[in-house]
Amino acid sequence: MLIIGIAGGTGSGKTTVVKKIIESLGASEVVLLPQDSYYKDSSHVPVEERQNINFDHPDAFDWDLLSEQITKLRAGESIEQPTYSYLTCTRQPETIHIEPCPVIIIEGILALCDERLRSLMDLKVFVDADPDERLIRVIQRDIVKRGRTAEAVMQRYTRVLKPMHLQFIEPTKRYADLIIPEGGNNKIAIKILTMYIKKHL
Repeated sequence: MLIIGIAGGTGSGKTTVVKKIIESLGASEVVLLPQDSYYKDSSHVPVEERQNINFDHPDAFDWDLLSEQITKLRAGESIEQPTYSYLTCTRQPETIHIEPCPVIIIEGILALCDERLRSLMDLKVFVDADPDERLIRVIQRDIVKRGRTAEAVMQRYTRVLKPMHLQFIEPTKRYADLIIPEGGNNKIAIKILTMYIKKHL
């Protein structure tokens, strides 16, 4: 089993890199654990205050549960992956049943932030992209998928995303075994990554 952490800023192209790996290896070989599924439950916080939660801060994640479930998968045990709703900012009652697989990918902005989680990884990847390109992608995504206005996205970028990126996400680049510049557009780096994975399976 190969456990891979894929980190990088919001809109850097992490999802594209993951998709290309899954396409190359086959869906039956790979399990994806999105770090977003492991946000702490905020159902106890009043609805009007939930919009103020900083989802780009390490404290927003349930690191204990994520590490515990990775450890179980490595030991050959199945897990019930939590699901999270961006619309209500709450953990959902439904879970996703996950069986161990040859390749486990943990993908998220802060996937390389937690020392205990890093220690469980065989390969650590940081997907890098130009800040302007990331902002454009974030605006496009948040308008379509999360029902936000362009103005609200840009305010959030200035107030939360950019400072959190500089404080917590960018520094995790130093833990990476492989840095992929140009995000999902870097076909050569993705090819090297998939070749490495195939060789180690």
